[in-house]
Amino acid sequence: MPATQTARSAVPLSRSVDAIRESVERLEECLPRREDSAVLLDFLEDDLREGLDAIADVEAHFTDVLDLLRNDAASPIRLMEAAEDFRVLNRLEYLMVVVAQLRRRLSQAAGKMREG
Repeated sequence: MPATQTARSAVPLSRSVDAIRESVERLEECLPRREDSAVLLDFLEDDLREGLDAIADVEAHFTDVLDLLRNDAASPIRLMEAAEDFRVLNRLEYLMVVVAQLRRRLSQAAGKMREG
């Protein structure tokens, strides 16, 4: 998996994290100033960060496959190893969970906006 680590580190996640922080802070301005709003925002920020992290892992897998296919060292064994990378399937399943959580939290935020 060294190629995955190389491709993964090339993703400018720090810009995404800054965008996440800024977005959550903007939403915070629209919500009532209560402890449950702060907790919701923390969870929402985590969901966004974890979702983008999972997407980066999936993207890295596809980049690794493309690199393998373009490489002269492609062999049946290396192709099978790439096909058997179950980590990407686990990340996709996790992404589905995070998206469902994100959906729920956005709905909760919308409800809080109507309250305030």
